[in-house]
Amino acid sequence: MRPFKYTEGKDETSAVRAVVVNRESKFLAGGTNLIDLMKEYVERPNELVDVSQLPLAQIKNTSNGISIGALAKNGATANHPLVRQNYPLLSMAILAGASGQLRNMATNGGNLMQRTRCQYFYDIAMPCNKREPGTGCGALEGINRIHAIFGWSDKCVATYPGDMANALYALDAVVRVKGANGQERTIPIQDFHRLPGNEPQKDNNLEHGELIIGIDLPKNNFANKSYYLKVRDRASYAFALVSVAAALETDGSNIRQARVVLGSVAHKPWRSGEAEKALVGKPATDATFNAAAEAALKEAKPLAHNGYKVELGKRAIVLALQRAMNGGAE
Repeated sequence: MRPFKYTEGKDETSAVRAVVVNRESKFLAGGTNLIDLMKEYVERPNELVDVSQLPLAQIKNTSNGISIGALAKNGATANHPLVRQNYPLLSMAILAGASGQLRNMATNGGNLMQRTRCQYFYDIAMPCNKREPGTGCGALEGINRIHAIFGWSDKCVATYPGDMANALYALDAVVRVKGANGQERTIPIQDFHRLPGNEPQKDNNLEHGELIIGIDLPKNNFANKSYYLKVRDRASYAFALVSVAAALETDGSNIRQARVVLGSVAHKPWRSGEAEKALVGKPATDATFNAAAEAALKEAKPLAHNGYKVELGKRAIVLALQRAMNGGAE
């Protein structure tokens, strides 16, 4: 690990300023991803600004839903009554990730910022445009079993590994951040993460020094019919091969609203407008769910070793929708 300066953020403004003036600095909260990357020399900040003690951990009601503090721990968020009762999809997604120990350390803001688990990104002996722009993408012609089938470019085929964000995309979350000028701005979750394009080193649309301070969730009618499905090589301590955040609102036997978000298939959570269009206004039947799954994966572009994700994605969507319709029952 490269030596670094440690700075304690006394308040939001001073923490932001400390990072703004130093392009090689990073915010530190739970550290569950950043510290691992520093140990592997993938991330090499010369200063860490600790924001873990800032008063940004509250979870509370708002006039239009709830607000979740960026420094609330994942475990506390998943088990909070407001989240469990009104946004069970988010609880399920968080609890599907990592382990109890990690969820009790990791923060919500840090979860959004986590980086890909592509093996070429982690191996500093291999080429990786995300880690070192201009060196190439080792996964493009290498072993790409876990990589993207949507939205990839010739510069990067890595996937976003998280679970929490998939649910946030389905729930139309809004991310609140504070910038160098002391002003707050909001980012719709759909616009938070980026596709790789020609700049795969940029995971999201934050400006340097912007600090995530909270996540807002609007009211919805998905609480009774939502499900998070995570398909992986083993039952724990493993990232998804494919995951699905599914949510339905029905009017009798017909679907009034739908959300379908695929995880681990692109550089960002992949919300499928095609699947949602195939569901809305249709009866909640297996035939409808299968049609939605076909629509969702129609434009997939698998690589040499991950073609299985297409069929796996279809089956995962159908199963997630069936369980969502069943009120989350397996």
